[in-house]
Amino acid sequence: MVLSEADESSASVDEKLLLFMEQLQILEEKRAAVNSLIEHGWFSMSKARYSMGNKQVCALQYASDIEPLVCVHVRSHDSGEVEFCTESGDDVRSVENIGPQEEGIRRRNKPKDVVAEKEGGDEVGSEKATVKKNEQDPRQDPLRWFGILVPQSLKQAQAAFKQAIELSAEVATLQTSVLKSRQELKDGLRQKQVDAVSQS
Repeated sequence: MVLSEADESSASVDEKLLLFMEQLQILEEKRAAVNSLIEHGWFSMSKARYSMGNKQVCALQYASDIEPLVCVHVRSHDSGEVEFCTESGDDVRSVENIGPQEEGIRRRNKPKDVVAEKEGGDEVGSEKATVKKNEQDPRQDPLRWFGILVPQSLKQAQAAFKQAIELSAEVATLQTSVLKSRQELKDGLRQKQVDAVSQS
């Protein structure tokens, strides 16, 4: 059975409409999940503040030097689609620090004869200490800002906000796909009207 141009354009518009409705449904579900995670995170945070005290869970405990643990990147594909993705851990590029990088007390230069006497053990020990210091990750877990033994509710809040970040990137990607599908649907309807006018 051979379809006419009007039937082909109608079938194409129907497919685009079904895809658009499916994307809208998934988008609505993911938005509801993000809202639920954020509500759960704030509720867990308020429980932690209640158990630890208002002054123990506030901005005063933030570290003086904060680096991001998660970054959101935008990738453009050849098809024109845009994807938002999160990168965490070692993938995150650290912020460039300007100024002296030395920490602590500086060691003064000693005379060469004193250094020659202690050439064995002290130099090796200082090299090991330097290696250990460099191996430590500068991106500290934010839970440590509020103490060593933090309540479980604060850990739950952190986990909820981490999941919300991941889902937010998916929502942003899906939002761009929905906008693209809507534009394609509009173009298909316009083309269908043009075909109908040309046939009549």
